[in-house]
Amino acid sequence: MTNVLLSLGSNTGNLRLNLEIAVVHLAAMDKSAVISKSSAFTTAPWGKTDQPDFLNMSVKLTTELTVVQLMQNILSIEKLMGREREEKWGPRLIDIDIILFGDEIVNLPDVTVPHPYMHERRFVLEPSVEIAGEMIHPVLNKSVVQLLKDCAEPVDVFQDK
Repeated sequence: MTNVLLSLGSNTGNLRLNLEIAVVHLAAMDKSAVISKSSAFTTAPWGKTDQPDFLNMSVKLTTELTVVQLMQNILSIEKLMGREREEKWGPRLIDIDIILFGDEIVNLPDVTVPHPYMHERRFVLEPSVEIAGEMIHPVLNKSVVQLLKDCAEPVDVFQDK
């Protein structure tokens, strides 16, 4: 079994419900189990800033799937939930990214792990520290806790109450 860290985000529709539905779908995947989920954090958009704020969270799961199989499942969940890929970094009903896949380093056309921007994105690191602070970035050889301490992105993340 491989421990996996996922980042989930939504900024259209019922944000909290979108995240909850995504977690239910993740928990229903074959050969996988959700171990824990973080609090939800409201964050400013990253990359393309002229859109509504996001609600973000992290999920830790364990799986027997390969990284490619997991990515196929994630894309199916996003499609099932109604995600339409119209604009890079644009508004989205649901976004599920593989952040870490055990200690694997993967560079394929459809999936790159560890996520290439995770260490720059406080909206990924803040919720991830809650549930997976001990996980190690296999390229940078730093824990998620240390990556958050080193993150240069301004502190504009706040926990949704």
